Amino acid sequence: MRFYNKQHKYYCGIDLHARTMYLCIMNQEGDILFHRNRKTNSEAFLKTITPYREDIVVCVECIFTWYWLADLCAKENIPFVLGHALYMKAIHGGKSKNDRIDSRKIAVLLRGGTIPMAYVYPRKMRSTRDLLRRRMFFVHKRAELISHIQNTNSQYNLPQFGKKIAYKTNRIGIEKRFENLSVRKSVEADLAMLKAYDQVIADVELYIIHQVKIHNPNAYHLLKTIPGVGQILALVLLYEIEDVNRFPRFQQFCSYARLIRPTKESAGKRCGVSNKKIGNHHLKWAFSEAVCLLLRESDEVEKRRQKLEQRHGKGKALGILSKKLGIAVYYMLKRGKAFDLSKYLNQ
Repeated sequence: MRFYNKQHKYYCGIDLHARTMYLCIMNQEGDILFHRNRKTNSEAFLKTITPYREDIVVCVECIFTWYWLADLCAKENIPFVLGHALYMKAIHGGKSKNDRIDSRKIAVLLRGGTIPMAYVYPRKMRSTRDLLRRRMFFVHKRAELISHIQNTNSQYNLPQFGKKIAYKTNRIGIEKRFENLSVRKSVEADLAMLKAYDQVIADVELYIIHQVKIHNPNAYHLLKTIPGVGQILALVLLYEIEDVNRFPRFQQFCSYARLIRPTKESAGKRCGVSNKKIGNHHLKWAFSEAVCLLLRESDEVEKRRQKLEQRHGKGKALGILSKKLGIAVYYMLKRGKAFDLSKYLNQ
């Protein structure tokens, strides 16, 4: 956990919403200088902080509306802090909750140097990262349509398709096997949606491939040197990591990617493990997929998995290999070197 502990003359905590924002500005002595509700727009924000612009820091909780404020502060050279929502709740909970109380709590934590920081993803690659996440949403919806067609086929005890209907050429004419007109119409609707999703996903992927050539083509090609990792996994790893240099140590990177299970202890007794919610679940998914593909591509890694499975069990064996891959990716991007299977196995 990282805390913002720089000293400023004024501290601004904002409880930010889509239409309104509650601002609390206090000085170094803890006196509240401004504590009111304002409309969520750039003009109102800049006008409010104008008397304190000489030395002010702004902080908001990490929710979906922070993008515009972070970009505005960067443009106006105003220090901006993004508070980690889950950590903030654990540090400063309370019985009562409203916008006025929340904005004051944010300002108090900021002034006291106890505001837990989340990463402010730079504007340059942020929108492409969000587009890549949106692509994943489309892929999930497409998979639901395919599952519905397969389930409908089983529901009426019809012969199996024989070929994967995920491929467009294998879906030709499958609606004709359903005699009931309503069922056939339902499958036709699924097929029409599948066709649309295929086109949208292909267009999005092509656009992102063009964008990565602008943002960081070298790192993209390095990640593709991992056996089994194709363009989509490489894109996910690249855009979710953004800049590996923001992690001083590989342990911090592995924690962010949810590749470790920190233990909880009290009075010398183990109480369980954590890291289920904190971190980047997109990276966790990407590394889990990459390890499965690496096992398929490399017999040496598969032999190592079998040895680990005998000692630790199947789940933990995959977790160990995922962590090793996370360390390998960390140093690949740090040093600008391609994946080395021998180094991976000898970690």
